[in-house]
Formats: sequence, C-alpha cells, structure tokens
Amino acid sequence: MTAILVFIIAGMIGVLVMSVRVIAEYERAVIFRLGRVLHEPKGPGLIFLIPAIDKMVRVSVRVVTMDIEPQDVISRDNVSLKVNAVLYFRVVQPIKAVVNVENFLYATSQVAQTHLRTIVGEHTLDELLTARDRINTQLQRILDQNTDPWGVKVEAVEMKQVDLPPEMLRAMAREAESERERRAKVISAEGEMQSAGKLREAADLMSGNQIALQLRYLQTLFDISSESTNTIVLPLPMELISSLVRPNQTK
Repeated sequence: MTAILVFIIAGMIGVLVMSVRVIAEYERAVIFRLGRVLHEPKGPGLIFLIPAIDKMVRVSVRVVTMDIEPQDVISRDNVSLKVNAVLYFRVVQPIKAVVNVENFLYATSQVAQTHLRTIVGEHTLDELLTARDRINTQLQRILDQNTDPWGVKVEAVEMKQVDLPPEMLRAMAREAESERERRAKVISAEGEMQSAGKLREAADLMSGNQIALQLRYLQTLFDISSESTNTIVLPLPMELISSLVRPNQTK
C-alpha cells in the first residue's frame, strides 16, 4: 500500500513538473490545445500546460538583426552592382508568426533579398550613392507590408555596401579628377578677374594724381635697386614719360 502511494505521489509530481513552464520577459508562448491554437499567447512568467493535450511553441519578440546576403543587381542605368544590407525586425503577433508561415525567419530573409534586388534595380547608380536614406525607407515600407500577414514588423532596412566593378571605379575617379581640375581653373580665372579689376581701379586712381604716380614710380625704382641683379636702372623725368601715361593731355 505504501509503495502504491509513493508511486501515485511521484506520478503527480512528474505530471506537475511536465505541466509547468517558465516564459522569459522577451518570449511569448503559443499554446495548441488538441491541435487548436488558443486565442491569446501566454507569458511572460509561469504557465501551466495540460500534459498530452497542450503543445507549446516559444516565440521571441526581441528585435532580430539579419544580414541580407550580397545580391547581384543591374541598376536602371545598366550598371552591374553587388549590394548587401542589414534588416531589423521583430515579431509583434506571435500566433501569426507560428500559424501563417512555416519559418518566419527564413521567409523574411527571402522576401528581403527579392525586394532588395527589385528596388535597387529601379534606381540609377547616382541615386544609390546619394539618396540611400530614401531607398532604405522605401525598402522598409515594402517589406513591412509583405511581412505583416506573418505578424512580423520590419523596423528598419540599411544598405551597408554597394560594390562597383573596377572599370566603373576608374571612371568615377577620372570624373572626380576632371571635376577638381575644372574647379581649380574656375577659381584661378575668378582670381585673375578680381586682380585685373583691382589693377584697373589702381590705375584709374593714380592716373588722376601726379604725386601718387611719382611716388609709385620711385617705389618701383627702389624695389628694383634692392634686388641682387645686374640690371641698370636709368630713371627718367616724369615730364618725359607723362606723354606716355596721358597722351591726350600733351599738346
């Protein structure tokens, strides 16, 4: 009699242990009772299952970071590219993630690869390099629409790297070098224009003032004489060269 009682107590303890589950804060439990899913997921905390009747599936509701493998893409302007990205998503409806799709992680990865090729192929190379934020937002919106029936919320999509073929890299380097040369020439031309304008203003100012012209003449002679050269300077009277400076006033 004692052995039977011990056996019954041990069986009850075993059943109790099999019935108790602990669900973490970042998990939810989808319960199937005789094949039918319960209306609400359980957890977090301590939950009880009916042995041989209830079946539990754990689902993490944390944000998942998934690398999208590099995809070979042809842009709208016919440039061959290799693009990879990173995807951030989480499960917001655990029942849908278990019931509506067999493996929501694999399904999300595949739909992300497909739409990455499609969206990138709709843009030119310049747009991929300069409007990446807009393309990321477009990808996030489209992927979120496609994963919504699975209870998955796509938080963000970020393109990490756009690999260009070597010939395209060389062409872009030549283009950048040509652009720098063009800017240098424009800056030099603008400097010459400003310098010519200042020289013209100085000439107009000194042409109306004989004393200023003589002082400038003497300063030039001083600058020439201070240099270590073999140049011989013969100063001429201002009256002699005034006819060259203002020929219309000499009659």
